[in-house]
Amino acid sequence: MTREFDLPEEGSFVMRIWSPDATGPIVARVVGDRLEDITSIRIPTMQALLEADDPADLAFTAPGVAVMDLGDLARNAVERPDPARPVPLAPCDIQAIKACGVTFAASMLERVIEEKAMGDPSRADDMRRQCTAVIGDSLQDIRPGSDAAMQLKETLIELGVWSQYLEVGIGPDAEVFTKAQPMSAVGTGAAVGLHPVSTWNNPEPEIVLAVDSRGRIKGATLGNDVNLRDVEGRSALLLGKAKDNNAACAIGPALRLFDTGFGLDDIRRMDIDLTVTGPEGFTLNGHSSMAEISRDPEDLVAQVRGPHHQYPDGVFLFLGTLFAPTEDRDIPGKGFTHKLGDVVRIHTALLGSLQNTVRLSTEAPEWTFGTAALMRNLAQRNLL
Repeated sequence: MTREFDLPEEGSFVMRIWSPDATGPIVARVVGDRLEDITSIRIPTMQALLEADDPADLAFTAPGVAVMDLGDLARNAVERPDPARPVPLAPCDIQAIKACGVTFAASMLERVIEEKAMGDPSRADDMRRQCTAVIGDSLQDIRPGSDAAMQLKETLIELGVWSQYLEVGIGPDAEVFTKAQPMSAVGTGAAVGLHPVSTWNNPEPEIVLAVDSRGRIKGATLGNDVNLRDVEGRSALLLGKAKDNNAACAIGPALRLFDTGFGLDDIRRMDIDLTVTGPEGFTLNGHSSMAEISRDPEDLVAQVRGPHHQYPDGVFLFLGTLFAPTEDRDIPGKGFTHKLGDVVRIHTALLGSLQNTVRLSTEAPEWTFGTAALMRNLAQRNLL
């Protein structure tokens, strides 16, 4: 049995919602088919909730006020919502939003292909054949940083196919980058944005971990780490331009908190499904299995947060994806790329569904409510 947003019946789910009645964002728990506002001086933000030793216990024992049915919220989870009704937001607020890349062998190879093709989709098929012929299945079952990985590195260097993406894929250090700014992620139903210079791009369905200021993993949700293959493929130094744009990061629909029935082992076994439905009737189905990740989620968190780098407000961390679409959409040999109006649905049975419509970043609603606006809003509501 599932509820709205395909949330399973079991689980400690919390959401962030823009509430016209509260004139600002609220933190709400999901109780059956209704939402209860638990925002208070103790829990003014999602960040404050996640700093508790047991956020699930706090969220479901704190005083709450019923605000609406889950179905009513789902009906307003659309690209152009009714401003007089509540709207779902991304379940993070002032946390940093970071991402790890090249954490799966299949997508690792696609990053190498992008680099060798210099961001040109017309060259991708030829590069794919060449790289596959040389690399083959050698990346499978390699533990990053191991002696076997270093031996493979030497072999690939000798063959002339070494790449900066292989360095972060099988080397000791993971790729970690800033996906978006705090408060800038969009929630389910909203437009997700592409930079207008891109003509070769795709969604990236990922698990996103909620990590507190002490590096403790407190829960998980879904994310779309929108990827501009042509921009990053031209130069890895364009990663910021490829990743951090208006509305280019979607997270949601809700945050599932760790409790006695849900934890990190469930994440390690999780399967993620993706469907892209185009305005012309095109359909793309994809799949990503966390069982195939090359670095354990705890290792990725340790590479992000530790003695070398602190996050006093916590961090939401994208874990990477196995998904890298190669099937042609329009022109033979040019593979998949988005069209405006594509509907992207990312789903997993334990976390629900995140759905967004693809638009240009220049056409999606501008990001105007940042951290300063949030602090002013909370102060006006006597929540600080």
